[in-house]
Amino acid sequence: MFGGGKGRNGRAAPPVAVETLIGPRVTVRGDVTFSGGLYVEGRIHGSVVAEEGAEAVLTIAEHGLVEGEVRAPVVIINGQLQGDVHAGEHVELAAQARVQGNIYYKVVEMAAGAMITGRLIHGEAPPKRLAGPAPVAEAPTAA
Repeated sequence: MFGGGKGRNGRAAPPVAVETLIGPRVTVRGDVTFSGGLYVEGRIHGSVVAEEGAEAVLTIAEHGLVEGEVRAPVVIINGQLQGDVHAGEHVELAAQARVQGNIYYKVVEMAAGAMITGRLIHGEAPPKRLAGPAPVAEAPTAA
């Protein structure tokens, strides 16, 4: 279930290597921008945003904490997140996940024990507008 995610069209996604590790004794104060794999065992006080168009996976480990908004194609949470999540592809919530905020997703996986204080909001496509009534053609008048 976790770590063996599926990419677009339901096919197995190629694994993204962890390129950046924020260790358990590290606290980052400020926003983080990344591409590739970011693994958080420590704390981030600020937003975490993947570079536009980059293959990116954010993993928050069991003792990891992020206080701020998260934006990435793939987000895997097994720790704490205080802020909204915007996942372009999918979100995985492991058993120790604790999320305080809304989760915007296309695909979500949730293990027993994961907790969310917020809303799950499916974001496949923007809402469609209803078409108004067709204009009525005027009838020709007789003279």
